[in-house]
This record gives sequence, C-alpha cells and structure tokens, in this order.
Amino acid sequence: MKQCPDVYSAEPIPQAAFDEVQRLLSSGDLFRYTAPQNAPVSLLEQEFATMMGTKYALAVSSCSAALFLSLKALDLPKGARVLIPAFTFAAVPSAVVHADCVPVLAECGANYRIDLADFEAKLGGVAAVIISHMRGHTSDMDAIMALCAARDVPVIEDAAHSLGTTWKGRKIGTIGKIGCFSFQSYKMVNAGEGGILVTDDADSVARAIIMSGAYEHTWMKHVVPHDTMQKWQNKLPLYNLRLSNLSAAIIRPQLEELPRRIRDGLRNHDHVAARLNGCPWFDVPAPLEGERRAPDSIQFNLAQMTDADCAAFAAACAASGLKVQIFGQSADNARAFWNWEFLDHPGDLPQTRAMLMMACDVRLPARLTPEECDIIADVLLSAVRDVMDKAAA
Repeated sequence: MKQCPDVYSAEPIPQAAFDEVQRLLSSGDLFRYTAPQNAPVSLLEQEFATMMGTKYALAVSSCSAALFLSLKALDLPKGARVLIPAFTFAAVPSAVVHADCVPVLAECGANYRIDLADFEAKLGGVAAVIISHMRGHTSDMDAIMALCAARDVPVIEDAAHSLGTTWKGRKIGTIGKIGCFSFQSYKMVNAGEGGILVTDDADSVARAIIMSGAYEHTWMKHVVPHDTMQKWQNKLPLYNLRLSNLSAAIIRPQLEELPRRIRDGLRNHDHVAARLNGCPWFDVPAPLEGERRAPDSIQFNLAQMTDADCAAFAAACAASGLKVQIFGQSADNARAFWNWEFLDHPGDLPQTRAMLMMACDVRLPARLTPEECDIIADVLLSAVRDVMDKAAA
C-alpha cells in the first residue's frame, strides 16, 4: 500500500501574505487601531462582510472569542439558559460559561444533526440558542429558525467548520442573528488563530466592538453608525479580544482561494464517502436536502462493531499512518460532552452518547488530490476488513 498522505499540513500561504507581513514588520504597525485608515484588520472586516453579504463583520482573536462576544452583545441576564447541541467542541459551552450563562444540551442523532424533538422540548425558558454546524454538518435551519422565531429566541451560528457551506442557497453564518467563524489552522482559512463574527444588527455589532477592545474613540474606525457606537461608549467592559494586523495580512489573500478550496474539499469528501458507503461496516450520513457542504474532513459511523473492534480499527489505521479519531473512544476528547467536567449537570443524552461512541473523524483537506484520497480510503477499508475478518474468525 502507498504511503498515507499528510492530512495535517495546511495549504501554502499565498505570496501576497508574505509581502504584506514583511511590510508590516518593517513598519512595526501591528496594532489594528494604529493606522489612520485601511488597516489590514479593517480591510479584512470589509471584505469578509461583502463576501458573506452582511452589513457588518468584526475580526477577533478566535471563534471562541466571537461566540463569547456574540452572547455578551445580546445583553443576556446572568444565569440565562443557552441551548446548544450536545455534539460540539468544548469551546462552545465554555463561551456560554464565560458569558455568565448556563449551557443546556440538546440531543444529536446518528447523522450528527440536532434532534429537533429534543431541541423543541428544551427551548422553553431558553434566552438564546447557539447552533454548532459541527464539522460542517448543518441541521435543519428552516425548522430551527421557525421554532426560535415563534419564541423570540435569538440564534447564534457557530460556523467555525462551515465557511462556504450553504443552506438552500443561503450562506451558513448569515441565517441567525450573528454568525461566528474560525481562522484556526485546521479550518478552511488558516491564520493559526483568529475568528470573525458577522451580523446585520448594528446594535449587536456595536456592543461587540466595544467589548472586543475598542477603547476611547477607536470605534470610530469601524463602519457602524457613530450614534449607535456612541450609545455604548464607557458602558461596557473591555475584554481585549482583538485580531492583529499580522493575522489579517495572512487571512486576506486566502479569501480569494475559498471557491477553489470549497470545490476541492467537497470533491474529496464525496469521493471518499462513496467508497466508504460501499462497505457494510461504514456509514457516511448524507447531507440534508438543501445543504451544500464545504468540508475539510470526513465523518462516518462504524456499524456492527464492538468497542474492541473499534479500538482495533483505529490502531490499524494508525499503524498505516492515518489517525482516525473516534469521538467517544478517544481519551479526554473535547467533543465528548461527558468530558466537560466544568459543567455541573450536562445530562445523560443517550442518543448523542451512542453516536459519539461510533462516530469517526478523519482530516481530508482540500489540497489533497483524488489519488491521495484513494490512499486514505484504501487504508480505512483495509483496516476495517482486517479487523472484522479476525473478529469473525
């Protein structure tokens, strides 16, 4: 079998980013508010908002920071309940806790999406909702938005994994009141760290701008109406979660690369998914009707396998050079809700637990060729057949 490709290295950084970083280092102008106008962070916000079709964007230090600021921008009372999916990254309930709110976990099904019956049942008494499009899997946004609108509950979209995904033609991250994205290295756009939030609501973004660290009158360098910004002058705490000009300089040239990365990522995902779905021990859940994904990884469920079989499968893949993460069986996994010991009572959530014990995760970056994707599929198929043949014997 051919050597397994490296699935962790990011795409090359465009030359334009090197040139801009060199210019910034030469000038020493790294702080977003130093330049009188057109600082790289400001330009990134304008370009990202235009790309997404929203009025406003605010670049910050991480998607976690964007989620935290989004909750604070809603001006929720201390102890407010915030409904989130049980299948998400630990940063999401952490952002809720940091915002002095209480996470409420909704069940997720075998297809990784929110269980709408459990979601609706837990929506009563909730002050806000965060929808995590976990690993780029979109839940039924029509149903979710209708349920929340009927109760006047604002929706924040955690679109860390979903830059480029659409729902019935609408860009994920622009359906709720606020959408949050990540520029961490394993996402579609790589700055090492970084995040951005988008919204059409001037009041929400004004509050977020102040709290992100726009002190004194630096907020005047944002495109939000000044009377809206002035309303919050000195009224809110500063958390200093700003993005630096260096990070923005790395991000901006990559926005032009997004259409190709989205296209190639979906091609790679669907190619490997088709091969895995021909195996009785693998199940790759299909997208929902109206969902067009922009994946940089693939998730699939193991079927008809014991815990020992699952462990043997992961070990066999690792021996061939491919890391397969089984969410519920990887020690201290930050996506397994029972490891969120900072929560008092996350609940049992048997449906989500059962899914996590069989759900596998493999990096599948857009830069891979179809031939490299075939090597990955070969490793997965060979490993599971070897394990199940031994189990049968």
